[in-house]
Amino acid sequence: MHIISPALGSLTPSRILGIRRGVEKESLRALADGSLALTPHPKGLGSALMHPHITTDFSESQLELITGVHASAQACLDELTQVQHVTARELGDEMMWVSSMPCCLPQDDAIPLGQYGSSNVGRSKTVYRSGLCHRYGRRMQTISGIHYNWSLPDVSSDQYFGLIRNFRRHAFLLLYLFGASPAVCSTFVAGRQHQLQALNPGTMYLPYATSLRMGRLGYQSDAQASLAVSYNSLQGYAASLQDALTRPYPAYEAIGVRGPNGEYRQLASTLLQIENEFYGTIRPKRVIRQGERPLHALRERGVEYVEVRLMDLNPFEPMGITAQTMRFLDVFLLHCLQTDSPPDTPQEIVALAHNQHHTAERGREPGLTLERGDSTVTLVDWGLELAGQLRPIAQQLDATMGGADYVAAVESAVHALHHPDTLPSARVLREVTENFDGSFVAFVKAQSVKTRQAMLDADLSPAVRAQYAQEARNSVEEQRQIEAADTMPFDIYLQEYLSPRHLNPAKPL
Repeated sequence: MHIISPALGSLTPSRILGIRRGVEKESLRALADGSLALTPHPKGLGSALMHPHITTDFSESQLELITGVHASAQACLDELTQVQHVTARELGDEMMWVSSMPCCLPQDDAIPLGQYGSSNVGRSKTVYRSGLCHRYGRRMQTISGIHYNWSLPDVSSDQYFGLIRNFRRHAFLLLYLFGASPAVCSTFVAGRQHQLQALNPGTMYLPYATSLRMGRLGYQSDAQASLAVSYNSLQGYAASLQDALTRPYPAYEAIGVRGPNGEYRQLASTLLQIENEFYGTIRPKRVIRQGERPLHALRERGVEYVEVRLMDLNPFEPMGITAQTMRFLDVFLLHCLQTDSPPDTPQEIVALAHNQHHTAERGREPGLTLERGDSTVTLVDWGLELAGQLRPIAQQLDATMGGADYVAAVESAVHALHHPDTLPSARVLREVTENFDGSFVAFVKAQSVKTRQAMLDADLSPAVRAQYAQEARNSVEEQRQIEAADTMPFDIYLQEYLSPRHLNPAKPL
């Protein structure tokens, strides 16, 4: 049933014009032969710790490009394009890998962890990554994607949590439409149990997969599966996270916080080391103050925006995402916010996990059914029903912003629901099989080379180059100042930062 939530109030033109979005894009650095670049973060890109737009994610070899906050999808894409152009020019012979699933990987322990210098905050970031590799292995962490950060004026924390519940219910549609990782290099699954089929000796796949990144081979964790996190309120969500951040977990206690040589292996032996370790398709977020814990910020000042985390890199698009896809996300998120959002239940949470895995691994399978309430419905029928509800929202956005771009984004989705062969996941498999002898790596390598050349050929004004060169120099100087100002021993810094009293503003600091 499609019920407009009265709590939201009217979606006035001024509120529509107040929508803000930003993008974080991860991408591995790869060599011309399709293997992982093991070189340090390029010096010309400045400090990964302090640069506002160019950093690294899990690995030293994994770039993360960050836009500012924008009033339109096109402006957001334009900035991402500029940051990527600047980045490409500093990579030498290396290139950005254009698929979410990684290039040919070396032995697990040869994948380098991100390095952020000698300051306490820099060291803690590397120790956190060491913890991830001890807990989940390094391969899983090399998966890349796009995060879409989104907000609307005058939305309460309760309303954002209503959005999040509906997003989780309907996320299958985004996996179906935009999933672009139906195959992987066989090095990714070496030594792991999986249900994939061989396409050729170096490529594993599933014939109807949309996003293996979001399936059981991707960001999954048995430990975190034991967390039945509810999204019914900020209080309940925060309590679940606090429990995970403070509850010792036997398997992680066995790893130990430090190794025999005294080197830190992880930040803590709790179920989660820090808030960012919690995997989810969408997160409630708040900009944090210096030294503040994210959970403290959420509890004290409420939800400021949501972070959509399930978008694959589209290897056919130079930026990995298009303005049209961002517009579809805008409409989708507004629909999640505007419609009635009943509380979730433990049973529904289990069903949603099944729906996610089915769509990720079998989304294009003809007649695939998903669980909805006490019954089942085909993915396509449910998707078309949702698309029908998105149309009026798209029309409202176009009426306010001018043009017909939002309606076009919805109509494109309807076409894809009727024609699964046009989906990015289907196109990837078709290209791999028809033009690259079944080799996933050969296909992505070719697309990465093409994208690299397009970046290098693009016109970048001297003023923009000078601006980013100055930002890189500033970031290096800021890192130097932080390192010079540190006086607290690292052990004490960690103990203080991780103290449970910093998680809850109700308790005096």
